[in-house]
Amino acid sequence: MLELINVSFEVDTENEKKEILKDVSLKIDDRFVAITGPNGGGKSTLAKIIAGIYQPTSGKILFDGVDITNMSITDRAKMGISFAFQQPVRFKGLTVKDLITLAAGKKINVSDACTYLSEVGLCARDYIDREVNASLSGGELKRIEIAMIMARGTKLSVFDEPEAGIDLWSFNNLIRVFEKMYDKTAGSIIIISHQERILNIADKIVVVAGGKVKQYGPKNDILPELLGRGAAESSCKAFG
Repeated sequence: MLELINVSFEVDTENEKKEILKDVSLKIDDRFVAITGPNGGGKSTLAKIIAGIYQPTSGKILFDGVDITNMSITDRAKMGISFAFQQPVRFKGLTVKDLITLAAGKKINVSDACTYLSEVGLCARDYIDREVNASLSGGELKRIEIAMIMARGTKLSVFDEPEAGIDLWSFNNLIRVFEKMYDKTAGSIIIISHQERILNIADKIVVVAGGKVKQYGPKNDILPELLGRGAAESSCKAFG
């Protein structure tokens, strides 16, 4: 279980300190939790705080009862936390098989690596020996990154806006991958997203705005209100 207790995060600007997260408290132990909210509300910062990319200014973070507040991203990864960036990193000179092997943390054969690629809907023979460079599309990179996280088999996987920068075809495939991942995972998945189709496969939804948790509860309680609010805002803009 992941628990955030009164977590805040601030940054120094030219003239003052700016508080990005304000006294955030959450307990996450469901299989699939989506975090959503307006742009600039603190969602991605929260994801990076969980992963250890940023350290909180104040508050405490517990993972399976262990205080990880001051742990680095490397130490958190060793404890079983994975993080997927909005824009996956390209590694010139490394093949897809190399990355999946590194993610698994042990020597795996081609058949094992191909299994993970098949899980994310990629034809293994077309990708296993390809370099992770500019020849791969954004959608392909996203799915390869998910294959790496599946190979790691961690207790907690955090995805920061996986739909960012990909086309509709790739997005439809990502949805299918997450649905499959939901069925097979033994841990928890946290996804930062605006997309209704992603929110719709979550167990619970967290709404973050203005650096604070505004709502947190079962999808069936939160999503209808979010969709109604979005329709109302669109209507106001149309007739304003």
